Amino acid sequence: MPHDPDQIDILHHLIDGPAELFGLALPMLARFGVTKHVVMMWVASLILIIVLGLAARQKGVVPRGLRNFFEPLILFVRNAVLVPNMGEAGLPYLPFLLTLFCFILTCNLLGLVPNGATATGNISVTATLAIISAVVTHFAGVRQNGGLHYLKAIVPPVPLWLWPLMLVVEIIGLLAKPFALAVRLWANMNAGHIVLLVIMGFIFLFKNWGVVGISLFGGVAISLLEMFVALVQAYVFTYLTAVFMGLALHPEH
Repeated sequence: MPHDPDQIDILHHLIDGPAELFGLALPMLARFGVTKHVVMMWVASLILIIVLGLAARQKGVVPRGLRNFFEPLILFVRNAVLVPNMGEAGLPYLPFLLTLFCFILTCNLLGLVPNGATATGNISVTATLAIISAVVTHFAGVRQNGGLHYLKAIVPPVPLWLWPLMLVVEIIGLLAKPFALAVRLWANMNAGHIVLLVIMGFIFLFKNWGVVGISLFGGVAISLLEMFVALVQAYVFTYLTAVFMGLALHPEH
């Protein structure tokens, strides 16, 4: 069936596919099963390695340049995310939370680049991030409290006849936490792109100059909103991870 020039493919930006980089096909990588979302995660990782590596190389008491940009971010994650939820016992996990926040934020922002792809709009990616968070959370709990005490603390003190029911409820809660992390990030990153593509699609639907102006204005507004959402979703994922880790570190609370 011939392609209709009046149709736009909104799924190309949302669904994973063969390896490409900002619209440039990468057939050599595609042969090995590499997808465009994997490529975007590689790009995000490379950007962070280079930028954060340069920032870490800067010495001196007074921060400057890239270090001056990242130091407030590090202090914010430590003082506003980690310490209130995990206490001093959570400080060894600050590098993990920072890595999580920076990686998710970079992937979110790369999805706003024309011909880019949002890796965090892939449920497989967000599920993997959520599973990693869950593994680190339980590792922190076992390391802090010991395996036996951590397992005993899963169910709070209740009458013996209520214990089996509470065990089922607590296990469901443990499984729901990574599920909520994965679905929240995936849904929010897809929703903004869908709204933006629908608004721009009105141009091809109505073919009217008045609609062009309205759609362009709406597209710019949604794009700015998406930049804010990219930051918020990275923060929410990191914050909730810190909350879950705090519960694991201090099960008595």
